[in-house]
Amino acid sequence: MNILILNGPNINMIGIREPKIYGTKTYEDLETYLKSLEDIYPITLDIKQSNLEGILIDLLHYGNDRFDGVILNAGAFTHYSYALYDAIKSIQIPVIEVHLSDINNREDFRKKSVIRNACITHIIGLGFKSYEEGIKYLLKEGEEK
Repeated sequence: MNILILNGPNINMIGIREPKIYGTKTYEDLETYLKSLEDIYPITLDIKQSNLEGILIDLLHYGNDRFDGVILNAGAFTHYSYALYDAIKSIQIPVIEVHLSDINNREDFRKKSVIRNACITHIIGLGFKSYEEGIKYLLKEGEEK
C-alpha cells in the first residue's frame, strides 16, 4: 500500500516547539520512525511537510491517483481550513486526520476540527504512534475492500 504522509504548519518544529506538549523528539526523528514502519508493514511511505495551505491542497490533489491513502496532520489548519476540507472531499482516496497531541485537552480553539468530517477517522494524542495507528487503519480498510 502506498501512503502519503502530509504534515502541516509547524510540525517541522517539533522537538523545539513546546516540548512539554510535543516532546523533545525532532521532525527528523518522526521521519525516521515513519520510515522504519516500512519494515514492519506492507507499505511504502512518501512523507511531506509544508507550512503553506496551498501546497498541502496541491499535494492532496496530486496524491489522488498516486496513493492508496493519506495520513494528514494539518496542524493549525485543522481548526479553520475549509479549503483543506474541500480538498479532502474532492479526492477519491481515504484521508485520516492525525495529531501528536490530544487536541481535545488543549486550548478551546483546538477542540474544533473542520476537516474531521471529510476524513474517514481521526487519531489523536498518541505522539508518533498516531501515525502508526493511521497506517494500521488504512491497511484494515484496504483488506475490507
